[in-house]
Amino acid sequence: MNSETDRGGGAETGALIGDALAMPAHWYYDTAALRETFRRLDTYRDPPQDHPTSILWRSSYEPREPQFDILGAERPFWGQRNVHYHRLLRAGENTLNLQLLTLALADVRTRGGYDVQRYRSAYIEFLRHPEGHRDTYLEECHRGFFVNLRRGVPPERCAVQEKHIGGMVAVLPLWALLRTLGESDSAARLAVHQHVGVTHAGEMVRTAVDTLLVLAAELWEGVPLKEALTAHLRRQDLPYLQGPIERLATKNVPEVIGPTFSPACYLQDAMPATFYLALRYHDDPETALVENAMAGGDNCHRGAVLGALLGLAGGRQAFPQRWLTGLIPQR
Repeated sequence: MNSETDRGGGAETGALIGDALAMPAHWYYDTAALRETFRRLDTYRDPPQDHPTSILWRSSYEPREPQFDILGAERPFWGQRNVHYHRLLRAGENTLNLQLLTLALADVRTRGGYDVQRYRSAYIEFLRHPEGHRDTYLEECHRGFFVNLRRGVPPERCAVQEKHIGGMVAVLPLWALLRTLGESDSAARLAVHQHVGVTHAGEMVRTAVDTLLVLAAELWEGVPLKEALTAHLRRQDLPYLQGPIERLATKNVPEVIGPTFSPACYLQDAMPATFYLALRYHDDPETALVENAMAGGDNCHRGAVLGALLGLAGGRQAFPQRWLTGLIPQR
């Protein structure tokens, strides 16, 4: 049986791997173009120069004052077509939301616990220096936070109503690290909700967090991933872990992600799609994360949650050594 330390490390590492592996193909919705470009994403790759379905041409963020300018040198690429969302990142690097996860976990390790005010201040400072993370795209939650901040809204109330799986990437790694450090389940849950609530508000987000935390507690106690998922599916007792996922787990990914669950970032499809992948490939984390990357859409954030589930269940050793050594640490 994996030790608690190994489970915690597995959740963090799995999240980073799932994101980095999918990063070059993030938000590809044409899976034929994805396959033509990448063949098979089983190793870390640099992002290509162009992104044929990028929506940066219709994305915007207006504030330019230094204390609110979170685009920095990447601003000229907003409003242009075919710009890759992560054009400056290298093979094995993580996108912004996972860099923010690393920021939070490093602080927890240094201070021995989580403090939401401390993280919120670090978050604001981090985003005010976009040259540090080098990611071109910033999700709506970050833009909305700084728009609210510019309007004079207190930082603790700047989170926007959210519905994207990007808000879930920190749930399992943060909870697992706090448990590893000796926090109780209830204290770790509270910290996770506070953390997610810095940028993601609303009932959809809270129920998604709670679903992941129920699974986290079971995996922490050694319940196998397949058993945990199947038990809840048969009871239909957890939001987002409902419907015909158990039956769908007998089908190949192209028959499910797209036809049944949208590959997009919205929780109502992204969470069930993640659970489908976790159930289908519960005993094969390598294939799970490759298939997730090749499914396109919001494969980075879906992959981060999927990787965290697989890592929490199987520890760091569940992942290929080449993926462990190929991750590029945050600067």
